[in-house]
Parts: sequence; structure tokens; C-alpha cells
Amino acid sequence: MEYAKLGNTDIEVSKLCVGCMSFGRSGTMHKWTLDEKETENIVGHALDLGINFFDTANGYSEGTSEEYLGRALKKHIARDRVVIASKVYFNPGRLSASAIHREIEGTLERLGTDYLDLYIIHRFDYETPIEETMEALNDLVVSGKVRAIGASAMYGYQFYNMQMVARDHGWAPFVAMENHYNLLYREDERELIPICRQMNVSLMPYSPLAAGHLTRPQWNSDSLRSQTDRVAMGKYDHAQKQDMEIVRRVHTLSEKYGVKMQQVALAWEWAKGVTAPIIGATKAAHFDDAAGAFDLHLTAEDIAYLEEPYVPHKIVGAIDQNPADGVMLLDVKK
Repeated sequence: MEYAKLGNTDIEVSKLCVGCMSFGRSGTMHKWTLDEKETENIVGHALDLGINFFDTANGYSEGTSEEYLGRALKKHIARDRVVIASKVYFNPGRLSASAIHREIEGTLERLGTDYLDLYIIHRFDYETPIEETMEALNDLVVSGKVRAIGASAMYGYQFYNMQMVARDHGWAPFVAMENHYNLLYREDERELIPICRQMNVSLMPYSPLAAGHLTRPQWNSDSLRSQTDRVAMGKYDHAQKQDMEIVRRVHTLSEKYGVKMQQVALAWEWAKGVTAPIIGATKAAHFDDAAGAFDLHLTAEDIAYLEEPYVPHKIVGAIDQNPADGVMLLDVKK
């Protein structure tokens, strides 16, 4: 396993992150999530591979993702040997100060810990003043409940403005960005990613394998997730025709190097400066495949070959307004 520091912090994370949206009581968010025993097995296997970075959220499967993760980690490893990230936004009050202070207590209780390594705002809040949000997040850092803060899926100008408010007040800045980034979706290369690089903010993108589309030569599979994940369908199906050429090229390179397609897709992420792509695995073998990607080093010609067919896509991730209260799943295919 390889490791890197988050931003300017001393927090050392594995260059693969376990996406914990896959954990939780089935039916509370998705039909394909893993139960507590399956979660424990997945977490234990990831730890055996040297993965120390886990990303969950307060709203994943009505909080059961945090509960399952916390109990699984406690059975396997000391708290100070893992890096736990969770998120706040899809809750009453969004990113208001009162909501942030309330939600961190629930997250810590469900995880069974007295501090969080990384607290991420899940989206930009159009109704709460930036100053109120950033001050509340800084209060958590000062109190020791949170070691560092991060952001997720927003427009570049929004992220920049939030960072400037933190700088102007001497508050804790964001050190990580959890954005939507993969070979089939590169819109953040225009503004958000350059801003993150300028500010030494680590990239930890979600959906690095495009919900499995970068792991097989055909668009769909017969897995339960592929058949029922209407969020993934909403993210990617509209661009299937244009994106299949990229999928074919990933397959071509995988055959050239004798590796799996997901290893090509992950090697591309690291070649683009990503710190830790988030792998939302439902099988232990998925992490074995991901870890094998460290041995693959793409050439400049390989990268150009993979990127050449890309065309602009509609924005998927950043939002233009707050969703209705109670809505957790965005981009759902109707």
C-alpha cells in the first residue's frame, strides 16, 4: 500500500479510500448495501491490505453506515491507526451552525469515537451564510472533535469563496476535496481541480470507476447494484453512446498491459494527481484489484489515448440549489 498526507496536515492516508455508502441496512437508501457482518468482512480485508482511510456520511442508510463502520473498526484496529471521514449536509438545517454542532455529535456517537479525522461538507448550502458554516467547522477543529475539514461536489467559485472566508478570519481551511472525477466525467478539470492544486487541497474523488462502467467492456452487468442503482443510471446512462469509446480504450489498454480495466482507470487517477480515489466495494476482491493498480504506471501516450475521446458533459455532482428537505439521493434516473 502507498500513503500520502492530506493537504498541509500530518494526517497520513492510504492512496485508496474505502467508500462506506456500500454499508448499511438494506432498503434504507439502496437495495444493494451490505449488512453488518458483510461490512465487518470488507473492512477487515481492507485493513489487511494496508488501507487505513474510510469515508462515510451521516445520511448513508439512515446512519447505519456509520454504525456498522464504527463497530467493524473497533473489532479490528486501534482508533489512532485509521483515518475516518464523515459528511454533513443532507440533514435538517443543512450547514447552519446549529446543524453542524448537532450532526457531529450524532456522527461521533454512531461511529463510537470521540473525534473525527476529516469532516466533509457534502454539498454547498445556498441558504446558510458561508461565514456561519466556516466558523462552525472551525469551532469543531479548535475543540478537537475534528482534526481537519473537507468539501465535496461544488462549483469552483463556491469552493474558492469558502476558502477565502476561512483565510480572512484565520479559520481552518479545507484540506480535501471529494469531487466527482473519472475518465467518463472530467468537468472539474476546468476550474475546481486547478483551484485545489493551487491551494494544496488533496483530491479524494468519488465514483472513480464510474459506477462500474470502467471495469467491464460492456455498459451494464447483471449485478444487483447495476440493475437497481438508479443514481448511477442517472449519472451515466445519458452519455452512454459517447462514453463507450472511452470504455473501449480502457479495455484495450488493460489487454495491452495484462491488467484489469479498473486498474487502468485507477492508475489514470493517480497519474492526474489524485491522492485517494474512493472505492465503494461490495466484495473483498474489489480491493485486491484496486491495490494491484499501484503496479501499473501509464505513459503520457497512454493518458492521451484514454482522454482523447472525451467531450463536455452536463454537470453531475455540483448542484444549483438545495434539494427539497429529506432528499438524500441526487441524479436519480426517473
